[in-house]
Amino acid sequence: MGAYTLSAVTLGLCVLGTYCAPLKSVFVTFPGEILKNMTDQEFANSYLERFGYLNLEERSSRLASKSKALMRMQRNLGLPETGELNTETLSAMKQPRCGVPDIQNYQTFTGDLKWDHNDITYRTLNYSPDMDPSVIDDAFARAFKVWSEVTPLTFTRLYSGTADIMVSFGKLDHGDPYPFDGKDGLLAHAYPPGEGIQGDAHFDDDEFWTLGTGPAVKTRYGNAEGAMCHFPFLFEGKSYSSCTTEGRTDNLPWCSTTANFDTDKKYGFCPSELLYTFSGNSDGAECVFPFVFLGETYNKCTTEGRSDGYRWCATTSNFDKDKKYGFCPSRDTAVIGGNSEGEPCEFPFTFLGKTYDSCTSEGRGDGKLWCATTSSYDRDQKWGFCPDRGYSLFLVAAHEFGHALGLDHSNIRDALMFPMYSYEEDFHLHQDDIAGIQYLYGPKTGPDPTPPQPTDESPKTTTPTPSAETPKTPVTTPDTPVTTSRPIDPSQDACEVNQFDAISEIQGELHLFKDGQYWRVSAQRNGEIKGPFPIADKWPALPATIDTAFEDLLTKKIFFFSGKRFWVYHGQNVLGPRGLEKLGLGSDVDQIVGAIQRGKGKVLLFNGENYWRMDVKAQSIDKGYPRYTDEVFGGVPVDSHDVFLYKGSYYFCRDRFYWQMNSRRQVSRVGYVKYDLLMCVDPSRRY
Repeated sequence: MGAYTLSAVTLGLCVLGTYCAPLKSVFVTFPGEILKNMTDQEFANSYLERFGYLNLEERSSRLASKSKALMRMQRNLGLPETGELNTETLSAMKQPRCGVPDIQNYQTFTGDLKWDHNDITYRTLNYSPDMDPSVIDDAFARAFKVWSEVTPLTFTRLYSGTADIMVSFGKLDHGDPYPFDGKDGLLAHAYPPGEGIQGDAHFDDDEFWTLGTGPAVKTRYGNAEGAMCHFPFLFEGKSYSSCTTEGRTDNLPWCSTTANFDTDKKYGFCPSELLYTFSGNSDGAECVFPFVFLGETYNKCTTEGRSDGYRWCATTSNFDKDKKYGFCPSRDTAVIGGNSEGEPCEFPFTFLGKTYDSCTSEGRGDGKLWCATTSSYDRDQKWGFCPDRGYSLFLVAAHEFGHALGLDHSNIRDALMFPMYSYEEDFHLHQDDIAGIQYLYGPKTGPDPTPPQPTDESPKTTTPTPSAETPKTPVTTPDTPVTTSRPIDPSQDACEVNQFDAISEIQGELHLFKDGQYWRVSAQRNGEIKGPFPIADKWPALPATIDTAFEDLLTKKIFFFSGKRFWVYHGQNVLGPRGLEKLGLGSDVDQIVGAIQRGKGKVLLFNGENYWRMDVKAQSIDKGYPRYTDEVFGGVPVDSHDVFLYKGSYYFCRDRFYWQMNSRRQVSRVGYVKYDLLMCVDPSRRY
């Protein structure tokens, strides 16, 4: 997406009475800051591996040539091909970018994956607090239009059910195998077309999402009919570059929607928890302060009780009793990161005994602007980074939706599908992007189609008319239903197990092993989950933990592996335990984590980056093994904890997820074990 250059926008200049630059800067360690203590070499290795360059070299030559990997990366990013980790290369690696690999190896979907229909549906599951939901909706609609203008594709928004492209915001470990990394760095990622998680687009909500030029503040109420704030603006002869409470007695932030309020008198209210909340279960009602939560009293929005870092409040005085809540919108001066995410800067504030009336870089060695969120940093040590230009949600979304339609990264710096971010005010789709998308779907033909209508009725919103001074009833926003989970003993419900010890198809049924128990699932679609059953009742010689198992298709013998030992059951008869060395495996092999039957009398045994082929009848490893897993099974995680054959496809499992590979050794799907194989109810797709 062009070269990423990000310049910070200050909220003003630091005023220290009569300013005098210190002779020596004092650097402090800020609490809550994520420190990545990596050397340049460690960072470069991580980058090359994450984005596919180093693994590519390993598979092609086994030599893990970092120099060749660097040259490939430099060529893709338009840098001089030196093969050395120089300053220019390291700087490029640290630029904000898309999280999708440049070389499709770790997450490979081989072939020209595309949707098999032209009317693509999408659904927005949640919103970032950085911008009004209507602004986010508009950014996504414009991003889809980028692609519909040059292809026969149309895009229809759904408000319920499952869409082709499910769009969501999340932070860090957000529910798929590829976590985000906090502010800057990875901005978003998307999956290519397909079922399940494929086609979905995820945006890192630790970023500051704007339209690319600073806070994008849409007003409510006032007399400007929802117009955007105009910064800077004049009020009573003074210039303001952010929302203000000046001139009001209710402490509600407001802004002018023209450059001069004094002459135009056009204004609206800025996002504030005192005006409204979003999502939750309170129909957009404003926060009530103070409120009680788990017996404690809160006078402002909090992240307590949540693991995702989102700020919320009760909309009655007692959450414990009423259970009514909503999420707090971010004010235009809300900090990013630090230990006060989403809280507004408080000016003036005291730092190391000095008073600051605006953001400062004092105390930091990286020049980043920050502020305190209370009147005294020295006392409270509450802080965050000041808002900057942010990242254009429209441009990032247009890039990610390109991936969701089947496009890979481009090595053309000016192309939208270039992996690095840059802001472009007058955006035009590059010819390279047009050629790529038209290769998949063809050119746009005929007259412009009628804009598609939603297949479900849009959530209704109400806009009451408040008094001129203080809004009485806030606008409602589309709600995110609250789901409550009943307490279930995980040892009894397979749908509550996040990771099984082993999975294998035995005697025509899928068997799932966990902590001395197993469940059976019929191989038929929507098969019933039966169990759990004690392993000891069926196979009394086995230990509680099973690493993998397989059934020999010829003899119907069942092989079980646990640690350095294995057992062979034939009916009620058992052979073992025997050591893995009896198969011809080396003493350094501490376990077998997966098994795939290959034809008559052969099975592949997996352990991390290596696999072996075993002759089942001779119970010995064939010559020429081990081999590298990713040489033959490219695109699956080499740290899979389970590998098995099911309905003719290979499954590689890591954590809660699986990678499905077809007989041509192409990854055809990535999904959830419990939702796709066990057909458990997915709570995130109920609404």
